[in-house]
Amino acid sequence: MIQVRRARPDDAPAIGAIHRIAWQDSYPGILPASYLAGLDQRRIAAGYLRGMLARRDGEAVFVACAPGGEAVGFASAARARREGIAEGEIETLYLLPDWRDQGIGRRLMRASAAHLSAIGCGSAMLWVLSENGAAWFYRHLGGRSVGRELIRFAGCAVEQTAVLWDPIDLLLDATAATRERDARGEG
Repeated sequence: MIQVRRARPDDAPAIGAIHRIAWQDSYPGILPASYLAGLDQRRIAAGYLRGMLARRDGEAVFVACAPGGEAVGFASAARARREGIAEGEIETLYLLPDWRDQGIGRRLMRASAAHLSAIGCGSAMLWVLSENGAAWFYRHLGGRSVGRELIRFAGCAVEQTAVLWDPIDLLLDATAATRERDARGEG
């Protein structure tokens, strides 16, 4: 059974590897191939480690571990980085490709939403690259698109979409465990 827990500093190397693998799997054709090939998981891990230790704006990182203890996905959440859309922000959600479609993303979203609610956030949002095929997942969880913007990333312009849950209870309800999900192994 998958365990979702608060990440510890010693999880940073696995988190860096998951981030690199997920980006290389999800963003071909969206981000430049040279950028994706050059992703340095040690540098990425160091950034997550700094965030875990600093706990900026209530930041928390959650990791999903397989029965043997191997990290297979993670998410991070904190108070929103900018004002005007929501109080809290789910900053990351990444899974290893072989572990997708098993309810792990839903459980990581639940942990993130519960954390945001606990630190007083009444609403939650996230940014998703508009061409990312996983955007359907956020709509499935009741998120609604509330804006788009072009950003410069890796030397190119890409569009991102803001997805909102207001109130945050919409996300908490959408990610709640059910007997049916648990019976299918999604819980």
